[in-house]
Amino acid sequence: MKPLWAPSSQRIATSNMAAFINVLNAKGHNLSTTNYDHIHQWSIEHPEQFWHSIWNFCDVIGEHHEKDPVLINKDQMPGAVFFPKARLNFAENLLRRRDTEPALFFWGENQVRRSLTYKELYDLTSELVQMMQEMGLKAGDRIAAFTANTPETVAAMLATSALGCIWSSCSPDFGVKGVIDRFGQIQPKLLFCTDGYFYNGKSFNSLDKVQEFIKELPTVEKVIVLPYLENSPLPKLNKPIRTLKEITTTYKPGTISFAKLPFNHPLYIMFTSGTTGVPKCIIHGAGGTLLQHLKEHQLHCDIKKNDRMFYFTTCSWMMWNWLISGLASNASLMLYDGSPFYLDGKILFDYAEQEQCTFFGTSAKFIDACHKAHLNPIETHNLSNLKTITSTGSPLSPDGFEYVYTHIKKDVLLSSISGGTDIISCFVLGNPTNAVWPGQIQAKGLGMSVEIWNDQGQPVVEKKGELVCTKPFPSMPLGFWNDPLAQRYHDAYFKKFPNIWYHGDYAEITKEGGIIIHGRSDAVLNPGGVRIGTAEIYREVEQLEEIEESLVIGQDWQNDVRVILFLKLRQGLTLDEKLENKIKQQIKTNTTPRHVPAKIIQIQDIPKTKNGKIVELAVRDVIAGLPIKNKEALANPDALDFYRNLAQLQS
Repeated sequence: MKPLWAPSSQRIATSNMAAFINVLNAKGHNLSTTNYDHIHQWSIEHPEQFWHSIWNFCDVIGEHHEKDPVLINKDQMPGAVFFPKARLNFAENLLRRRDTEPALFFWGENQVRRSLTYKELYDLTSELVQMMQEMGLKAGDRIAAFTANTPETVAAMLATSALGCIWSSCSPDFGVKGVIDRFGQIQPKLLFCTDGYFYNGKSFNSLDKVQEFIKELPTVEKVIVLPYLENSPLPKLNKPIRTLKEITTTYKPGTISFAKLPFNHPLYIMFTSGTTGVPKCIIHGAGGTLLQHLKEHQLHCDIKKNDRMFYFTTCSWMMWNWLISGLASNASLMLYDGSPFYLDGKILFDYAEQEQCTFFGTSAKFIDACHKAHLNPIETHNLSNLKTITSTGSPLSPDGFEYVYTHIKKDVLLSSISGGTDIISCFVLGNPTNAVWPGQIQAKGLGMSVEIWNDQGQPVVEKKGELVCTKPFPSMPLGFWNDPLAQRYHDAYFKKFPNIWYHGDYAEITKEGGIIIHGRSDAVLNPGGVRIGTAEIYREVEQLEEIEESLVIGQDWQNDVRVILFLKLRQGLTLDEKLENKIKQQIKTNTTPRHVPAKIIQIQDIPKTKNGKIVELAVRDVIAGLPIKNKEALANPDALDFYRNLAQLQS
């Protein structure tokens, strides 16, 4: 196997990673630019020095003195505390510019296109801050947002964090019960909502849903409507309701007085998206989120001043929060709302070309869909400004890697990244100074003591096991909302291996030093006692031209587990014996006989969360006759009905 891409010597020399290492070496650390393992090992052996260096290198705006502690209780998880005496404001770090260069670009499919300068973003934020101050909102109050991914949503979040309030958002495609399940737990005082949104050329009014769910949110004192569709009439609510236009008419732009708060002051409440019960409310701190994102953007993604960052995401996914932090690195953000395959499927590449995107973030499913649709941006679009592509949401197959370099761009850093809502960041991600190998994530994150453990709690290499983190890191959650004894928090991450973060990913470290994620641990198949990651099967099946998408689960059967493969075929195709044999041979040849499914069943639709993740566990539970507790997390809950009482699975 050969690498698909390697950075030029010039790219390495001009990277932020090289600049960071040069700063460290000037202080006598003697680290190598070409030996990433060396700097990674130093970063986890000397966490106080490393995170202090990140603070200085990334020019964090805040109060932290040289002699102040960086980390206390460093051998305790949970219990470790970073920068206990430091104070900062998250929004102040993102609003460090007030010039007339573009801060935000926005495309709402082909319906709405506009932009905001850094000055305009700062001014709009200042007007929202004044309104919130007049309401009497204070640090720690919760602000909820039922919003599309628009510039106004960004300003609302920045105003929230400027005051030290806590932001929590979900996208307007959520159903009423899904919103209540989330916001009902956190008792917000203010609700921002978009008047509607576009998807696949159609407009959807979201204010009708607001009229329903607001009745179940008694703590909300006021509703602010942000413009998008523009022509939606305001609903009649039992709360005061104002439009953004009224606010910007009432208040004038001014200088924001940012609240200086402890490093670990709450910033976000985020929600798990699974179907195993009411969503958990995960609390993330301002300082840890900021420091992790600065490190990941500047060192691992090589984001520089005036770079143009895009990520395809909604306000329900942590990648939205991750993207918005790009402002702290002086980048311009590219926001998109709508279908990624609107019209001819090329709209995101149109966007990247026209706005000169330098960083393009998407999902493995999007890349695979582009492949299946035979899109060839390398021929149809000018992507000369594009330096980095990142992929997340699910493992990117070797075939997906090959497609990017063959059909999108040859000279580009392709970084598969993996982490989660739990840490609002990444455990493993890219490295602009190293080569890219097919199917492999390049590197462990700096400062992240990532290992793969077997069931006995021993680290392994070139063997599959559990992804763990053996030392504390700044973006660990502050805890869960409504979990005063932190028992649910402890049980979620530290119960399996005491004092060790257990992430729930089934993974492997390769001989090249890369990482492969084989799927979620709770979805691992276990036929005959052999553990198989679902991604191992997806990787083979979805290479086949006939297959649009697949889903694999383990079914309890005759005191064992059998592998069941569901297939969504290309339009007009039907699963027959010839295709079934071809699929089985593909899997058997490239994996093991244990991977070959006992049953292959054609389906019309695959259930997914609103963030586009396949819900293997929900399908497994339906087949087993178990209830699904949080169907509101699904984008297409009716798709589950097909799997109930399937005749093919009764024999």
